[in-house]
Amino acid sequence: MFENLTEKLNQTFKKLTNKGVLSESNIAVSLKEVKFALLEADVNYRVVNAFLKSVKKRALGAEVMQSLSPGQQFIKIVNDELIAMMGAENHGLTQVNNKLTIIMLVGLQGSGKTTTVAKLANRLKKDGKKVHLASADVYRPAAIDQLRVLAKDINVPCFDSRPDMKPLNIAVSAMEEADKKLANYLILDTAGRLQIDEKLMTELEEIKQKLSLNEILFVADAMTGQDAVNVAKAFHDRLGLSGFILTKMDGDARGGAALSIRAITGQPVKFIGIGEKIKDLEPFYPDRIASRILGMGDMIGLIEKAQEHIDQEKAERLEERIRKNTFTLSDFQDQLRQIRKMGSLKDIIGMIPGIGNKIPSGAEFNDKSLVRIDAIISSMTFKEREKPNIINGSRKIRIAKGSGTAVSDINRLLKQFSQMNKMMKKFSSMGNGKKSMRALQNLMGPGNSNLGPF
Repeated sequence: MFENLTEKLNQTFKKLTNKGVLSESNIAVSLKEVKFALLEADVNYRVVNAFLKSVKKRALGAEVMQSLSPGQQFIKIVNDELIAMMGAENHGLTQVNNKLTIIMLVGLQGSGKTTTVAKLANRLKKDGKKVHLASADVYRPAAIDQLRVLAKDINVPCFDSRPDMKPLNIAVSAMEEADKKLANYLILDTAGRLQIDEKLMTELEEIKQKLSLNEILFVADAMTGQDAVNVAKAFHDRLGLSGFILTKMDGDARGGAALSIRAITGQPVKFIGIGEKIKDLEPFYPDRIASRILGMGDMIGLIEKAQEHIDQEKAERLEERIRKNTFTLSDFQDQLRQIRKMGSLKDIIGMIPGIGNKIPSGAEFNDKSLVRIDAIISSMTFKEREKPNIINGSRKIRIAKGSGTAVSDINRLLKQFSQMNKMMKKFSSMGNGKKSMRALQNLMGPGNSNLGPF
C-alpha cells in the first residue's frame, strides 16, 4: 500500500531539493505534481484541494523561503499536513471504568467485519481485558458460526445467537450476559449488506438507542477507495460513528480511503488490518503512516514489531553465545525464524529510516529465500549445525537432497556463515557491552547478511 504514492512524491521532492533555492514557480510545479499523485492514489478531490491550500500557504511563507534547506523544509510541511489530514494522533478505544463498554461494528458485506471483531477481541485480551462477543447477523447464518469458531480460537466467550432471533434481542441478551460475567468489553458484530438499505439502518439505530453504545466503528475495505469513504459518510450521518477500522491495508489499495476518511467524516481511523491472521490488527498512527508515505520509515513501528515477535530470553542467550564465540547455525536459524514472524522483508526494510525511500521501484524481496535457508539448516544433523566445518562433499549432497536445494546453495550458506563468524570475532573483541551485541544482531538481518543470492 502507498507504494505508487511514495514513489511519485519522492520523485517530486528529489527535483525540489536539487534546486537548492525555492521560488513561487517551482513550488507551484511541485504542488501540481503532489496533487496528481494524491488524486491517483484515490484521495478525495476536496481533501486534496484543502491539503494543497494548507501546504502552499506555509510553503510560500518565511519558514521555507528563509530556511537554510528550503527543499527539506518543504518536505517537512507536506509531512505535517499529511499527519493533520489523517487526524494528528492515534485515538484508542473508549473504556468505561467499572462498567461494561459496548462496541458495535458496522459496514458492508465483504469488508472483513466478522474477522475484525475477533482481531479486536484478541488485541483487548492481550491487554488484559475480559471480552465477550456476540453476532447479531441473523441474515447470514454462516456469520454466527464463523464468529463462534473465531471466539473459540482465541478463547473468549461468544453469545449463543440463533438465526431465528431478532438482532435487537440478541444485542440486549448479550449485554446482560456480559454484564453479569463482569466483562470489560462486549463487541457486537452486525449484518452487512451489498449496499446501504433502510431496514439495516433501522435495526442499527434501534440497537444504538437501546444499548447506549460506547463505540460504533465502521469497518471499511481499503481496497474500495473512495467508495468506502462515501459509504462511511452515509453510515455516519445516520448512526454517528465514533471511528473506523480499515481492512486489507496489506493489499494493493492505493491508500485514498486511509487519507480521506477522517477529513470527510471528522472521525478517526482507530485500527488497520494488515493481514488475514488474528494478530494482524494494528493501531493507526497518522505520523507513522505519513512518515512511511514519504519514505522516511517507521522506526517506532519496527521496534514494536521486534518487541512483539522476538523472544527476549533467546536474545539474551544469543548475546552470551556471541560474546563467547559459540554462535552456531542453530542460533542463526532461530534468528531467521524470529525475523520471519515480523512480516515480509519488504515491509521490514521499508520501515527502516533512510532506506525505505531508496528501494528501487519494482524491487522484489524473495521471502522464500529465508524458507530455503531454514530447510537447509533443518536438513543438517545437530553435530553439523554445531560444527559446520565437518560438512564434507557427501554430507552436502545429503543435505541438498533433504532440503530440495543444490550443493551450490549449501556452499553459499556455509561461506556466508563463515564470514559472519569472522565478523563476530572482531565485534566481540571490541567489548562485551550489550549495545555491541544488539548492533551485531541488527547486522544479521537479511538486508545486511548478503543472503540475497538465495
